[in-house]
Amino acid sequence: MADPRGLDSVSGPAPGARRRAWAELLAGRVTRQKPGPGTRQKVQDSAVRLLRSHLDWSGLLLEVEGPPCKKLCLGPLIDHDGPEACSDLSTSFIGSALRDHASQLGVPVAVLSSQMAASSIVRMCAAGAEHAHRVLLDTEQRKKLSSLIEIAQYLLAHSMFSRLFFCQELWKVQNSLSLEALWRLHVHNVVSLWELLESCADLQAVVSWLFRNLRLLCEQVEAPCQHTDIARAMLSDFVRIFVLMGFQKNSDLRRNVEPEQMPQVARDVLERMLLFALEALAAGLQEESPAHKAVSCWFSTFSGQTFGSIISTDAPKRFFSHTLTQILTHKPVLRVSDAVQMQREWSFAKTPPLLTSLFRKLFVILSPEELVGHLQEVLETHEVNWQHVLSCVSTLVICLPEAQQLVHDWVARLLARAFESCDLDSMVTAFLVVRQAALEGPSVFPSYADWFQASFGSARGSHGCSKKALVFLFKFLSDLVPFEGARYMQVHILHPPLVPNKYRSLLTDYVTLAKTRLADLKVSIENMGLYEDLSSARDVTEPHSQAPQDVEKAILLFEHTGKIPVAVMEASIFRRPYYLSHFLPALLTPRVLPRVPDSRAAFIESLKRADKIPSSLYSTYRHACSTAEKNPENTAPGMKVEPNCVDEPLKLLMIALGGLRAAMTDPAQYDVLSAQIAVISERLGPALGVSEDDGSCEASKIQLSVLAPELEQQEQKVRVVDLLLTSFCQNLMAASSFAPPDRQGPWAARFTMTMCGHALLPAVLTRLCQLLHHQGPSLSASHVLGLAALAVHLGESRSVLPEVHVGPPAPARDLSIPEFFNSLLTCRTAESSCLCLKFCTAAISYSLCKFSSQSRDILYCCLSPGLIKKFQFLVFRLFSEARDPLSQEDTAGLAWKPSGLPSMDWQRAALCLWRQRTFQELLKEKQFHLTYRDWLQLELEIQPEVDSLSDTERRDFHQWAIHEHFLPQPAAAGGCDGDLETACTVLVDVLLDFCQSSRSHNHSENSDLVLGGCTGNRDIFSRLQEMAADLEQGPAAPYSHSSSRGHFLFRVFRRRLQALASGWDVAARLRRQQELLMYKRVLLSLPPLVLVGSPQVEQPAAPGCDEFFHLVNSELRNFCSQGGALSHDITVHFFRGLLNACSQSRDPSLTANLTLTACQTECPIVLTSALLWWPRLEPELHCRWRRCFQGPLPPELQRLQEAQQFAQSFLSPDTAAPAPGPAWVSAAALHFVIQQAGKESVESALEKLDCQREELLVCLFFFSLMGLLSSHLTPHIRQTSSAKAGDSLKALHVCGEILGFLQKRKISWLVLFQLTETDAGLGRVLLRLAPEEHIRLLPFAFYSLLSYFDKDALIRENAFLHVAVDMYMKLTCLFVAGETSAVSTPANRSQELQSQGDPVGLIRKARLFLLQSIPQCPKKSFSNMEELLATSGDWDPEVSTALLSRQQAVSDTDLYQEPHLF
Repeated sequence: MADPRGLDSVSGPAPGARRRAWAELLAGRVTRQKPGPGTRQKVQDSAVRLLRSHLDWSGLLLEVEGPPCKKLCLGPLIDHDGPEACSDLSTSFIGSALRDHASQLGVPVAVLSSQMAASSIVRMCAAGAEHAHRVLLDTEQRKKLSSLIEIAQYLLAHSMFSRLFFCQELWKVQNSLSLEALWRLHVHNVVSLWELLESCADLQAVVSWLFRNLRLLCEQVEAPCQHTDIARAMLSDFVRIFVLMGFQKNSDLRRNVEPEQMPQVARDVLERMLLFALEALAAGLQEESPAHKAVSCWFSTFSGQTFGSIISTDAPKRFFSHTLTQILTHKPVLRVSDAVQMQREWSFAKTPPLLTSLFRKLFVILSPEELVGHLQEVLETHEVNWQHVLSCVSTLVICLPEAQQLVHDWVARLLARAFESCDLDSMVTAFLVVRQAALEGPSVFPSYADWFQASFGSARGSHGCSKKALVFLFKFLSDLVPFEGARYMQVHILHPPLVPNKYRSLLTDYVTLAKTRLADLKVSIENMGLYEDLSSARDVTEPHSQAPQDVEKAILLFEHTGKIPVAVMEASIFRRPYYLSHFLPALLTPRVLPRVPDSRAAFIESLKRADKIPSSLYSTYRHACSTAEKNPENTAPGMKVEPNCVDEPLKLLMIALGGLRAAMTDPAQYDVLSAQIAVISERLGPALGVSEDDGSCEASKIQLSVLAPELEQQEQKVRVVDLLLTSFCQNLMAASSFAPPDRQGPWAARFTMTMCGHALLPAVLTRLCQLLHHQGPSLSASHVLGLAALAVHLGESRSVLPEVHVGPPAPARDLSIPEFFNSLLTCRTAESSCLCLKFCTAAISYSLCKFSSQSRDILYCCLSPGLIKKFQFLVFRLFSEARDPLSQEDTAGLAWKPSGLPSMDWQRAALCLWRQRTFQELLKEKQFHLTYRDWLQLELEIQPEVDSLSDTERRDFHQWAIHEHFLPQPAAAGGCDGDLETACTVLVDVLLDFCQSSRSHNHSENSDLVLGGCTGNRDIFSRLQEMAADLEQGPAAPYSHSSSRGHFLFRVFRRRLQALASGWDVAARLRRQQELLMYKRVLLSLPPLVLVGSPQVEQPAAPGCDEFFHLVNSELRNFCSQGGALSHDITVHFFRGLLNACSQSRDPSLTANLTLTACQTECPIVLTSALLWWPRLEPELHCRWRRCFQGPLPPELQRLQEAQQFAQSFLSPDTAAPAPGPAWVSAAALHFVIQQAGKESVESALEKLDCQREELLVCLFFFSLMGLLSSHLTPHIRQTSSAKAGDSLKALHVCGEILGFLQKRKISWLVLFQLTETDAGLGRVLLRLAPEEHIRLLPFAFYSLLSYFDKDALIRENAFLHVAVDMYMKLTCLFVAGETSAVSTPANRSQELQSQGDPVGLIRKARLFLLQSIPQCPKKSFSNMEELLATSGDWDPEVSTALLSRQQAVSDTDLYQEPHLF
């Protein structure tokens, strides 16, 4: 501004005159002059002349600050009030003054103004010199610079400013310049950075100055201050400008220097910044240090925010490629041998986070193909920094899933090239890249062991093409030996390359070399741990350190499979030094044994039974455990882990999980989330107590009990699993609050695969079983959402996960992961139905949204059809509005909104999902559609007492489901085509299946279902009874037994029985018996007319009982009978059905007679059953017949009554009544009466039968034989052991007395032991009266009566020897087949009974009896003996020899006898 003294000198006197005071000058102006017309202009002109004559040119530009213009004091002098006018006047004034001054000096005004502006900027920047190396201006400096920029813009607009001269003046004092000042000059178009750089003579000095200031700027960006935004904007602009300068082609900017100088300057600045960062990383950075802040800030510029405005150009991509090259080639001082030794320290988790973050940012613009191609090009054309190259490979496979296959293919090409031309560089690159990628775990890349075996373990490998290739391979592997870790040599030895026999020496030489190196490293192949991961690059642990881990892993596998692991069995044979010296001592650590054996104890006992533990070692272990019980404080000192040792890795894992949670603000940034998940995977091993991932689980199946899922002695693993599950749920909720599942990236799938590693999958599934199956109602909404999403992603990976072998309550079978989750969710109670609905809603909604743009096939992998069917079932069941057809408006899509689900409005969410068009289209797939059979299976599981529906609501739902929904549906859609009989058939089939599965599920024996033995929805059986009644009441022709198809119930029985395994082994018999008991219960629950059928219209009026007779003869008599009679319930049910059929007949008596007559030949056991239960059956028959028909019983019923009366008279002192025919009916009645009377002797009563026919006595003996066998096979459950013994002895004595009576009367009874199905008459009837098992055990009964035989009389019978030998042969066969165990007498029985019921003793007695009898038998006894012996084989050489010798002797005697000629 002007000097204030100038005002005094304006009107001062001439030189030498007296100076007057200011007051005197004003004294003469007291009177105010009136302004004239030109006064204002005169005053203005005078002021301008005054200012021009007193200007300070060096400070003029700095004093002009723009509006308001108070400091120029021109406001009163001008006529304009606004600030803009004031500013214009200020700049115009300065322009005018500069023009006048330039004319006085004789220089161009542009040069003068540029010089003045440059000096003004220098003075302004120098004002902040107290802050050394400062790149940012303070507030006052920014105000002055703003004014200066405004003036410069005015001067530029009026061609009064020289940019070139201005730049040259600035560079003269560059060290005094502020970087922000240059940036603002560039931003406001005063002078561009390009022009600034062009005008500098010393470009290297400029590069150094820019580098220094950029580094300081990076430090200030990260420092806490109020101008951070300005600093970030400056840095982004400079980087963007330098990238455009250095890497944009065909720039149209003018250039006054060499064309390549400016791009080179820009590239030099960027390279020096990158080199500074890389040097700082190599030296090691401390957190919060200035260098760390600078590097972090510089790397942050490699982002889309920085290059967003120029992304359309090719400059950013070229810059990123150049940067990647600079990183990969920075200081290539490491040799290949160094890389081989050190690369395990360069994994993703161990690489500095700043470097991995830079790699991830570079990967954003470059595609995976470009990255792999660039890596290949750099490795082929440059010397590289192997640490950076391999760290880049790790980051590449971690952060870009698409690159994993590309790297695999690249390695394959490298191998092919290496063997094609013996290219050592390609071979080195391939091995280093593979090993590096394998360090990141099997979820990212195959393990090194798998890759090596796949590449060289078969004839397809490139190494097998010639001897030259083999020599090249083994030369390369041998060169690696001095440098590589023991793990890789172990892989090469245990999984050697496939080599032709003639070149085996190459392999043996290498193996010898590798083993020598391993010996130098004190590593032994024989002492390797059982479960050491050969693909891991960690140090080989000592055997004593690895053994405890092997023991825990082996116990875990044993717990899940129930078998000794294969690795343990192999080690006990092929690796005995390690097994005996390390594994067993670690396993047999003394401890206080639990009262209930745990997994470790059971494992030890299994090894002991398999003779895998030496007796001395086992005895020492047991003795030490006994001592430990007395001194528990001295037990297993090395087995306890200090809490701090466990908590520290767990804390690190929690920190890593917290970092993942913080990164969920942008769930789509895959590289950031993958990096954090890789850190979690790295920290999982220490948290679990293992050094590295164990790889895949040895067991191909995971065994798990749904009823009692336990994680024994795995507290640490439980904590880790809970942390992972909680983290997954929290992360899903956080990610869903920012983006829907389809825009969240693959973080969830990657996290899921991390949970499947480290042998964690069994523990994860066990914990999920505990949560969903046992603690489901207590789960919060976020837990349900998270676990449902986790189930979806586990299903997505089902192809690489083992199957789950589940126990009760589900049938023991192998399930895929989606099916496993389906088995955990039940609908039995209101609570479980609610949880199932929530889980299904969440899982299906998440899947439909997550994979909305992908193939429908992925849904088939992720979701179990059972899960979708359960959702349909519950929606139909719980929401009546869902039962109506959907309108077109209802099918609109609904987005995933997890924020609405925690409000517990699950019903609304379920209905919205139900109405989605996508979901309804999914249901059109056959495998997802709920069929009638599916509905029945789910409805049967409902427990009515804890159902969410009331009894009335449940009945209404059943009526709707059966009659309105499934019955009219076509069969192709899972319905019944309107056929009620089909509906009944399916219901019975499902009902029987349910009861079978319920029994195997260990359900309560307090039956809620009428079938008993299982818990289920009894109302479904009521629906069957209603539907069966509707069928019976319908038209007779289609449903009567005369129909060619037969009754639907017997068709179901027949089909199911054909599907069952046949045979007489215990398992098959029990299964068949169980099935038949259910059939019987179904029959008893339905109308009795089902057994008999309605009478036919034509004569004779006999109902069709063929199907029931077939069921009885083929099945019920074998499994549901009591030695010649059916049970009371089925017998009564049949006769009730017979009376009902008679009531529908025109001739009831004839119908009854025809039916019972048919029974005599087709199903005689029905009649014997009636005789057994006659005392309880007769009153009901009499009452109902008299009430319905007012007449006597039909003749055939009277015949049964007479047979009962005859049997009763047998035991009375009165004369016995005559026996009615047929004889076997009277014999059966007599046998049952004797059996019920419990008499020990019937010898005196038998005298009453002396006049009876022989046939009756033989039949009585047959029934007594059946009774004897029944006393052994089916003793009364509630009787004591002595009572059972008494029953068997009584039966034996009764048989003996009847046998004695027959022998006394010389009645042949041997025919009973030669019965066949081809026999006509009595033989065929008797075979149908006894179970097949009793018939097969007749040899046992035969020789049990040995002491009652009249040997002399028997020997005289021609058939005796044949029968005796046949019975002996069959008894021996029964013993060999184990069937005699059913009649074996327990040790606590009496001595007499033991002698009779001991199969071995019985065979010994029978054999002795035969050997004694054979010499005494007559000649005719040996007829057909050779034929009998030929069919038996070499059953008993001594007996066979005796028979053949005796037969030969008889034949020789005949030769010497004289012929009878006359």
